[in-house]
Amino acid sequence: MKILVITKRQYMAKDLLDDRFGRFRELPLELAALGHQVAGICLSYRRRKEGSYTDAAERGGEVLWQSLNLGGLILPGLVHHMRRCLATIEAFRPDIIWAASDSYHAIVGAWLGKRTRTKYVVDLYDNFESFGMTRLPGVLRLLKRAVRSADGVTCVSRPLLDYVIRAYRPPGPACVLENGIRQDLFNARDRRACRKDLGLPENARIIGTAGALTRSRGIESLFGAFAKLAAENESLHLALAGAHDRRTPIPNGARIHYLGALPLERVPILINALDVAVVCNRDSLFGRYNFPQKAYEIIACGTPIVAAAVGSMKELFAAHPECLFDAEYPESLALTVKRQLEKPTNVNVKAPGWSEQAARLEQFLLKVVEARP
Repeated sequence: MKILVITKRQYMAKDLLDDRFGRFRELPLELAALGHQVAGICLSYRRRKEGSYTDAAERGGEVLWQSLNLGGLILPGLVHHMRRCLATIEAFRPDIIWAASDSYHAIVGAWLGKRTRTKYVVDLYDNFESFGMTRLPGVLRLLKRAVRSADGVTCVSRPLLDYVIRAYRPPGPACVLENGIRQDLFNARDRRACRKDLGLPENARIIGTAGALTRSRGIESLFGAFAKLAAENESLHLALAGAHDRRTPIPNGARIHYLGALPLERVPILINALDVAVVCNRDSLFGRYNFPQKAYEIIACGTPIVAAAVGSMKELFAAHPECLFDAEYPESLALTVKRQLEKPTNVNVKAPGWSEQAARLEQFLLKVVEARP
């Protein structure tokens, strides 16, 4: 197949090209490694160096990315982006367009598909209704229209797929396509060595998390739970990594270690340094439908895990309810962490790599391409 990917360049506080990060970098690259011709256009909402970039896979295959800046004048920037997409389709002649990352790209993917008579699949890696863009007049209506007219839909979680089928009624095939992990990075390592690397106390009990440390993700429950547990256990420490906002300051304390926003290559070092890793979330328009990628990363490292009982995590840990806590109550998180510290659960879940997820995406795209018009 010849596959054109259109996506934004920054997501999850990372940059697709600069950080070589995430779903919209890894899946196209793995599709290329499977022997498909893959090209991509990424739109940067921040000022970045524009141009063409070649991303090559170690096991063969490459993706040629074009990066464009939206610029300060939004409307001219969007028009320029759409024209570049049209020119690329004319030159590349893709069999299918995979439109991903936000409402705008889903809407543009639908327009491009109709304009060029090219099949297209919309990827919903989150519930876009929780994004600020859909509060703009007409955007939600256009998003729903784009999904309804798509030749196929991929969703990051089962709850999101169920919601989209119920609320958007897409006529074509739809599937769950969860995030994968970098298996070369996320694996079990020596805990003591990881703590030494990060400057964490080697003989303490340490709980923590890596990711967005914000109120919208329920991080305050972790702060509250740690305060309760630390009062009972003088050897307990809290380690944190990730971006945080001014509304959610990191608590001060000799037993609280904030490591900043770690590069992806160092995140597994922190996960392996922990006695228990926490996946925070909230029962919100965002939290009910997302799939926290860090859950698979933690499982791959073999670190005991506790997760907010919200959305996809309830399904993932259905056989291990002792790993789940009530997202809105720090007391529930504290109790769940305490149980895991005393008797860690061996989670019988396999964390898929990006190559496995790309193979599933490949089969789905082939199904769409081969379907009758």
